This record gives sequence, structure tokens and C-alpha cells, in this order.
Amino acid sequence: MGVNSREHGLLRALRSRNYQLFVAGQGISLVGTWMQQVAMSWLVYRLTGSAFLLGVIGFTSQIPTLLIAPVAGVLADRWDRRRLLMINQTFAMFQAAFLATAVLAGFAQIWLIVLLSLLLGTITAFEIPIRQSFVVELVEHREDLGNAIALNSSMVNGARLIGPSVAGILVASAGEGVCFIINGISYLAVIIALAAMRIAPRPPRLRQRQVIQELREGFTYAFGFSPIRSILLLVAFVSLMGMPYIVLIPVFAKEVLHGGAHTFGFLMTAAGCGALIGTLYLASRRNVVGLGRIIVLAVILFAVGIALFALSSYLPLSLAALAMAGFGSITLVASCNTILQTILEEDKRGRVMSFFTMAFMGMAPFGSLGAGAMADIVGVRYTLLIGAGFCLVGAGIFARNLPKIREKIRPIYVRMGIIREITLGMDVANGRPLAQGEQHEREHTR
Repeated sequence: MGVNSREHGLLRALRSRNYQLFVAGQGISLVGTWMQQVAMSWLVYRLTGSAFLLGVIGFTSQIPTLLIAPVAGVLADRWDRRRLLMINQTFAMFQAAFLATAVLAGFAQIWLIVLLSLLLGTITAFEIPIRQSFVVELVEHREDLGNAIALNSSMVNGARLIGPSVAGILVASAGEGVCFIINGISYLAVIIALAAMRIAPRPPRLRQRQVIQELREGFTYAFGFSPIRSILLLVAFVSLMGMPYIVLIPVFAKEVLHGGAHTFGFLMTAAGCGALIGTLYLASRRNVVGLGRIIVLAVILFAVGIALFALSSYLPLSLAALAMAGFGSITLVASCNTILQTILEEDKRGRVMSFFTMAFMGMAPFGSLGAGAMADIVGVRYTLLIGAGFCLVGAGIFARNLPKIREKIRPIYVRMGIIREITLGMDVANGRPLAQGEQHEREHTR
């Protein structure tokens, strides 16, 4: 691929050597991660047949994020992020190895699975804020940051296409334990890639205070600035009300669509396919301008996709609905991530991204637990329909506040050179009058 296509195309962030290594390592590991997630859900449902226990697994794998992510954000702002990630991924590898041993040796009971799910959730709670703030260090050209975030999401969802399909085949033919073994081995790719990176040392912090003081400072900064606050609240609300659809997919695969592990894998792959399309679309965008409107549309598409999936008893329609939901969910998350990474101050990046992790993953366990309980009472269809309705409400509130959010973000974009200041019909950057209709067009695309 030529240099010019890299500089202006979908893969322009790969100009940075460290980011290339990151993509290579993460790409392999994420396939294993998705394989383990699918195998874990199917194992729990096979052993118990309980939608509620699926919700419990979802809860235990994500609840540590709510408690630990803020501390991880402080550590990400204090210490070497690469070293932290290498330690973290080593612990994740051992967790997968023990889970595989338990399943293959035949002593995997539901209490042990819940405990190991809680352990993995704790590891993930440390990993995500550190990794998200670390991406900025890997990109040599600041203008490639949005593209790097979108490509990172593309990588996650590319793995989401491969992992569930492979897991469905392996679970049906060899059992869940093989998936856990492969996931454990895949962590070696990340560890090797991190070790091969050349990272410039970060400047030492002039002062270092207690964790609680730094958390308070980060919280005041994030929630005192309305654009960051609005984004975090929207992501938290959608994660609480809409994202729990994932934990109920095994129920739809078996009870509604009358399938097995293969069907479950296909449904997860469909959601991943839609998400991959969404991330490729975001990667093709030149900058962050206009992402506010895209966020609103993404939430609407997500809600409609969930509602259609809830109502469908026909596999092709269910696959299409999950593809729509996957497109909407990842477009929402990646767009919000891109805006935050663009506008926040560097010395608070780790803490703000920890709050983003809390919003995205910290609220989901409560949604998973609630969805599992509600599904046993009113059924899986009504559970998803109620969640979709609340997501539409969230989109409406964010859309109403969007003009105020744009007004606050605009000076930051101007200062960074992302957009040109427009005053009294003049293009200030070039010192020329705007052509007829040009001012309206530029304002409309903010």
C-alpha cells in the first residue's frame, strides 16, 4: 500500500510503527477474547438453562469496572502505561488458562465460573482505561488520532466477526475448554507487541497527590464541562438500558430461533459485522466535525435494531437487526471516544477515560442483572423492547442539548485548527469572504 493512501486513507494511523505493533498484537488477542466470551455464555446456559444466571455472569464480569476504573485512570496518569498493560495481560492469560483447566478437567461449576468471571472483570477494569489513554502515545501524528480510535474499534469488531463463528464451531465439536485455551495463548501476541514498542519516556509529574484528590480533580474537570458530562451520561444511559441485549442472545438462539451454538455464533457475528461497518465508516472520516449529529443517529439505529431483534422469529431478520444494532452501538461509542480524546487535557486523559470506561462498562452490569431478572418475569422480547424505548428517550435528550454542546466545543476545535473560525461572513483563516451558502454549509456540518 502506497504512502499516499496511508496518509489520506482508511489506514493512515498505521504510519506510526508503535501503532502497527499495537494493531498486530491486539488483533490476535481480541479473536481469543471473543471466543472466550461466546464460549463462557454458552457454557453457563448449557449448565443452568437460566437467563438470570446469564445476567449474573454479565454483572460479575463488568461490575469491577465501576469500582476499579477510576483508580486505573489515576495509575494511567501516573505510571508507565506500557508496563502496566504488560502486567495486566499476563494476569489475563493466567485467568484464561485456569478456566480452561477447570472446564477440561470437569470441575467447572457455576460458582467457580462466576468467580473467574469476577476476576476477569477486575483485570479488564484495569486494562481498558490504561489502553485507551495509551493509544495517544502510539500515534506520531496528532491528526491521525481519530482514525486510530476508529481503527481500534474496527479491529475489535473484525475479531468479533471471526471469534464467535470459530467459537460456535469449536464449542459444538470440541467443547468450550478449547476456546479458553486459544484465548490464553492469544495474550502472548499482545505481550510481545508491547515489548517490541519504542515509547518515549513521559515527562515526570511535578507533583503527586493522594489518589482520592486526583480522582476528585478529574471528576470536577469531567463533569464541570458540559460536553464531556453530556457524552458520559448518554453512554452510561445507553449501556444501562440497551447494551444488556448481548447477555440474552443465547436465550433467543435456543428458545426463540430454536438453534444451538452455531446459531448463537452467527448472531454474535452479525452484530460484529454491523459494528465493523460502523467503524470503517468512522475511519473514513477526515476529522471529528459533525460527530455530534452522528451520535444521535447511532443511538436511534441501535434502538431500532434491538426492537426488531426482539420482535423477530426469523433468523435472517434477526441477523439483519443485530447488524443494525451493532452498527449503532459501536458508532456511538467510537464517536464519543473520539470527541473526548480530542478535547480533553493531556494530564487528565487517564482519569477522563476511566470515567468513560465506567459509563460504557460500569453501568452495563446493572443492566445485565436487571435484564436477566426482567426476562424471567416478562420475557426476553418485552425486556429488549423496554430497553430500546429508553434508548430513544436518551437520544432525544442529547439531541436537544446538541447546540449547546457544539457551542462549548467549537473554541477548542478552532484552537486546534480542526475548524476555521467564521466571523461576520469571513473565512478568518484565509482572509476571504465566504461564498454564497458556504457559511451555512460549514455551520450545518459542525
